[in-house]
Amino acid sequence: MNRRQIFAACFFGVLLALLYQMALMFRPFVFPVLWAVILAHLCFPLHVRVTVWLGGKESHSAVLLTLAALALVVVPLIVLSAMLVKEAGSAERAVREWIASGGVQQLPDRLSGLPGGRTAREWLERFTGQESDLEQFVLSSAKTFSQFIVRELSDLVRDVFMLVADFLVMVFTLFFFFKDGRHWLASLYGLIPLEASHKDKILVRLDQTIRAVVKGIVLTAVAQGLLAGAAYAVLGVPFPMVLMALTILLAPLPFGGTALIWGPVAGYLLWSGTVGKGLVMLAWGIGVVSTIDQILKPLFIGQGAQIPVLLLTFSVLGGLAAYGILGLFLGPILVGLFLTALQIYRDEYQMPLAAPSVPSAKS
Repeated sequence: MNRRQIFAACFFGVLLALLYQMALMFRPFVFPVLWAVILAHLCFPLHVRVTVWLGGKESHSAVLLTLAALALVVVPLIVLSAMLVKEAGSAERAVREWIASGGVQQLPDRLSGLPGGRTAREWLERFTGQESDLEQFVLSSAKTFSQFIVRELSDLVRDVFMLVADFLVMVFTLFFFFKDGRHWLASLYGLIPLEASHKDKILVRLDQTIRAVVKGIVLTAVAQGLLAGAAYAVLGVPFPMVLMALTILLAPLPFGGTALIWGPVAGYLLWSGTVGKGLVMLAWGIGVVSTIDQILKPLFIGQGAQIPVLLLTFSVLGGLAAYGILGLFLGPILVGLFLTALQIYRDEYQMPLAAPSVPSAKS
């Protein structure tokens, strides 16, 4: 081993050690940075247009878009929290009015009319005792639930230090991706030890996959929320706007998803005696709201990202298990990059098999 080889071995050993220590330091910020990468990539064409509109002042455009992203997250959260607290108080008042109008007296008869209602009625009577105790039980339960909502939101505000810290890291990183992302990408492009054509394939596939995944998840969630919200409003369900917003938020979850909202709504309608409305809500939720997810997601993601449906399904479920909610985006992105790597290997490195020789027929 000559002096140059010894130097190279020592250099790469030190480099690997430094990379390991850097990975340990930056590991807590991986997820916020990945969120910032996705947002910056999606919004970068807008950043370019705003920069031109501002006369080439890239830093000013970065500030404006970062503040806009901050407002788009913070303002809806504040509004939704305020609406939820308000609706919790309204729900308690609605229960009081229901009790005052004799709803508790009608409850056993309505309960008996439901499937399995007689058993539930017997259990309820043993659990609560006399009719007056039942009224007190329902009233105290509504008040407790209302206080629980307010208390949990208050606790959430106090105990989400890590969530807020991650969000601030994401916003901070997003600003610098807007400001310096073009130069960082050019430097990274030069460091990748691949041919330019291969690097271009990877970047194109990455762009296609990110846009297709985000478009598919967001548009599908909005479509499901609007369809469910229309049913809430038509069927006269209380607080339809809040329920629609919650449906949109939970729609990306592969397990439960929108059913976590429209399922309890259907149960509420059945419980309240409007069996027809409850059955309609149940049929609409199963046949339309949940089914459209199976149509729109493969349409938007599978075709846009060019990922087979089977791999797409496994990538979403596996990504969710490995990376949490970020895995809904990261799983298909990783699968898309893997398919691109396989394509590069097949096109450039796989040796073509020689065609088998066919002996000529002798006459």
